[in-house]
Amino acid sequence: MPLSPPAPRQLRHTRAITVEAFLRDDGMWDLDACIRDVKKHDIELPSGRRPANVPVHDLKLRVTIDRDMVIVDAEAASDAVPYPGFCDAITPAYKQLIGLSLLKHFRLHLKDRLSGVLGCTHLTELAQILPTAAIQAFADDEMANRPGETASERPYELDRCHALRLDGPVVEKYYPRWAVKAVPG
Repeated sequence: MPLSPPAPRQLRHTRAITVEAFLRDDGMWDLDACIRDVKKHDIELPSGRRPANVPVHDLKLRVTIDRDMVIVDAEAASDAVPYPGFCDAITPAYKQLIGLSLLKHFRLHLKDRLSGVLGCTHLTELAQILPTAAIQAFADDEMANRPGETASERPYELDRCHALRLDGPVVEKYYPRWAVKAVPG
């Protein structure tokens, strides 16, 4: 269902976030993430004037993960920042992502290592979406290789969102082995 028609308005800012997942020839995966902020009008920054449609932020983060979703390499780049020479100086800190699992408390460990002055607010925000992006990237391969209802392990995605709650109709219909009856309230 689409959003309702908006009130009359004027576009002033666009934040675009993309994540592309690539299966590498060596069996690893690269997740290339980008966050870009663009104003539709000229703005004055302490570092100088930024013309309309020229990015205020154009930040990139690439993590390489193995089949267990553990980060084996990471790099960041800041192609456009409000404070050139300063904002972009933090990009080497994102090597601290190496060794983290996207599936095991990633956001908590990310916060410990790169929140606040330890990192770039926008790169750290971008990193937060990597776990779900990785799961989507792996989904096709993992679903194709899943042994089905005879598997001894519960499918990862179950009980991780409203639609796939164990006591819901989707699990009852598509994953009956893992369905639990709702407790009447």
